[in-house]
Amino acid sequence: MFGLFRHKCKSITMDEAKEHLAADPTIKLIDVRNPPEYREGHIPGSLNFPVDRVSHIQKVIPDKDTKLFVYCFSGSRSRNACEILHQIGYHHITNIGGIAFWNGELELSEDPAV
Repeated sequence: MFGLFRHKCKSITMDEAKEHLAADPTIKLIDVRNPPEYREGHIPGSLNFPVDRVSHIQKVIPDKDTKLFVYCFSGSRSRNACEILHQIGYHHITNIGGIAFWNGELELSEDPAV
């Protein structure tokens, strides 16, 4: 089912994402790993919406034109999350892959942001 939407989800590398994030503060960074993974270390400023609950993003980010950069650990869950986000109506979704490829700082937290 989700395979029908793959062509709608753009992908860029973590290095490219880092440049875009620095240049455009309106981009929302979405971590789709589970809460324990998120607490162990996430990209600063990211919001945690596990892939199985990513549709709940509509409560926090209702504007479907918001630019979303989505990541997980290796890139597989983020690809699935991008497809779900497209299916529920978001227009500017980019899969930035896995945090395993992030070469910047990580932030730890007690509780997920969302």
